[in-house]
Amino acid sequence: MKPKIYDISPKISSRLGVFPGDQAFSRHVAMSFAKGDNLELSSITTTLHLGAHADAPSHYHKSGETIEKRPLSRYIGPAQVVRIQGLNPGERVMPHHMRVEVLSPRILFDTQSFPDPEKWNSDFCSLSPELLNALADEGVKLVGIDTPSVDPEDCKPLDAHQVLFKRDFSVLEGLCLQDVPEGHYTLVALPLKIEGGDASPVRAVLLPSIHGFPEFGD
Repeated sequence: MKPKIYDISPKISSRLGVFPGDQAFSRHVAMSFAKGDNLELSSITTTLHLGAHADAPSHYHKSGETIEKRPLSRYIGPAQVVRIQGLNPGERVMPHHMRVEVLSPRILFDTQSFPDPEKWNSDFCSLSPELLNALADEGVKLVGIDTPSVDPEDCKPLDAHQVLFKRDFSVLEGLCLQDVPEGHYTLVALPLKIEGGDASPVRAVLLPSIHGFPEFGD
């Protein structure tokens, strides 16, 4: 049997939920075969924080790097999917919620609190500053989550995001992990090279864990 590739990115369409007040995705068709044209040609308008996406530090800190300056090595390599059970709506993941040992520099959290990317729910779960600091102490350099943000929707101080900046994390948000078994994989989720971008959509996939896969230098 051929190894399975898990696509952990939601389908991008005008139905995809975005933060209240943000720019939803739209696609304008300029030319199409259906209209008698000789080719298909379209353009899009969208927030950069769309579906599965990588935040840039410039999104949450005035001194943060923009997305094209982030090292690609952060977004490719060994990763661990961790499923968090029993959270209450809107709860932050704390260190005591971790039931497994951290064995990867990239941890992807399935909180099961944002089940349908096309139906926005404001009470999704998020990550606590305490958890992020503990993960940084263990050498984790990227966190991912299956919700639109590592902070609650109404959190203006962006407490978790500030820890991301202080501890030099990279972050992926909006992942689809509900069909992925817990365990170890190889992550590929490269952001686009958008000059000055505060984020970038990614096509995030998980490959089977590849023994001896290198950690590239930043």
